[in-house]
Amino acid sequence: MFSACSPLDVSPVMEKLPAVACSMSNLPPEVEEGNIEYKLKLVSPSPSRFEHLVTQMKWRLREGQGEAIYEIGVEDNGMLAGLMLLDLTASLETLNKMANKLGATTTILRQRTLEADGEIGEERKACEVLVRRIPDDQQFIDLRVAVLGNVDVGKSTLLGVLTQGELDNGRGRARLNLFRHLHEIQSGRTSSISHETLGFNSKGEVINYGDSQQGCLTAEEICENASKLITLIDLAGHHKYLKTTITGLMGYMPDFAMLVVSANTGIAGTTKEHIGLAMALQVPIFVVISKIDLCPNGLIQRTLDQLTRLLSGPGCKKLPYRVESDDNAVTAARNFNNGSICPIFLVSSVTGKNLDMLKKFLHVLPPSHNSIEQDKLAQELTEFQVDEVYSVPDVGRVVGGTLSRGTVKEQEQLLLGPDESGSFSPVTVHTIHRNRTSCRVVRAGQAATLAIGEGDKYILRKGMVLVSKDLNPSACYEFEASIFVFFHVTSIGQGFQATLHIGNVCQTAVIKTMDTERIKTNGQASVRFRFIKQPEFIREGARLLFREGTTKGMGHVTKVYPHTQVER
Repeated sequence: MFSACSPLDVSPVMEKLPAVACSMSNLPPEVEEGNIEYKLKLVSPSPSRFEHLVTQMKWRLREGQGEAIYEIGVEDNGMLAGLMLLDLTASLETLNKMANKLGATTTILRQRTLEADGEIGEERKACEVLVRRIPDDQQFIDLRVAVLGNVDVGKSTLLGVLTQGELDNGRGRARLNLFRHLHEIQSGRTSSISHETLGFNSKGEVINYGDSQQGCLTAEEICENASKLITLIDLAGHHKYLKTTITGLMGYMPDFAMLVVSANTGIAGTTKEHIGLAMALQVPIFVVISKIDLCPNGLIQRTLDQLTRLLSGPGCKKLPYRVESDDNAVTAARNFNNGSICPIFLVSSVTGKNLDMLKKFLHVLPPSHNSIEQDKLAQELTEFQVDEVYSVPDVGRVVGGTLSRGTVKEQEQLLLGPDESGSFSPVTVHTIHRNRTSCRVVRAGQAATLAIGEGDKYILRKGMVLVSKDLNPSACYEFEASIFVFFHVTSIGQGFQATLHIGNVCQTAVIKTMDTERIKTNGQASVRFRFIKQPEFIREGARLLFREGTTKGMGHVTKVYPHTQVER
């Protein structure tokens, strides 16, 4: 297993968590960084004050990559002072004017009613407002969520209900449009990686469903009308497709992971393994307990208790937080990125119970990376990881993947490789598409497809990269890595072979040398790997996972030994 979580009773912690996460008496003190701003009131500011407030909002939006949270009626120290209705209305009007000047929209997420002053005093209210501005260089805010869970827990059915708006019939009808292969339809089990889009407008409404006459919108229409887009990456749950699941987690670099657990089976199969993968890759995770319509309350509580013990164990160290209202959903989304809590939703794809809370959570969920980190990556030399390869009539060859560094523009010349000899070939990016919508530029952290034209002089495969010529890339057969073994039956020594996952690279490698004679479970070592089949493009510092049967471990690359010089 990737994590060894021992049982621990934290029921008292679960009961206290909502009060800790969102106290009705106060909030945590305001911090200078981030996208959260506290304002006691915004009543009739002077022109100079208004301009200062707009500049401040612009900075908060930049910190949140186009989203900011404003707490109205809250002092800088986090005290919920509240406002009278007249002042609250005036403050919201000012906030709306500030947002309009920046091309942003405002949505009230929730209101807190405070105790009245005196016996006949008027109630005071504090208001939490989401401010969202669509970035100038893209059409929407895009987050990627990997969907994990054991086989037959209802992952694909849940995604079908979320993205298509029609409840399931109890026999998996909602999942049929998600499957890519005939054997998936026949067996009802996902064996490949599929992508579904969930679009929200500025008011937090899902736009996928259209109207009764129009039906569901196409992916292109969703992208055109959405201010925020959630890309749901449906991964395989069966153990024999674990390679595909790891490839999805490593190659597509999801912002978050959604673990689906069946209420009637609880923690079973690959559930612990998927949690361990998310923990090892430091992907924030939340849990959805499905099929609650099939189970009595006692069975649901048993599953909740299992999750509580697992998530709070030493391998996870999370505080489970059960979401039971829209207010809980907002609180969970607000506190999710700090890594301490794990929201838990109880839903039914047949009755639709609590699905609105899950949608609310996804709507408010902030980006996982801060703007400074994204800007830093965008300034580096281009590196595009190839995860999919297509041949499109009248277009030619197309590669799909994620841009890990730099930017890519139309008509830009890049180097594609490595091939079997370790060489890189020049190619031109003719057109770019993001979520099936054409665009002119892609920035670090974004997924896209790039058309690179016709020609048979090189063979395309998954695991290749498109890089800047200035990077002077070189492939390698051998590299050194510092590794940690999660589990192995006996011990690992020189000559051990395993499947390595490094970003979009997936290939068998053998240990040539190591700084110790043997490594056992929970052991660490510095080793030198050599790829079996062909050289790959590897960066120093890259995270890696390796597996062979029940053997599993992870580590990072410490040194790369170049194989060939770049062919220009």
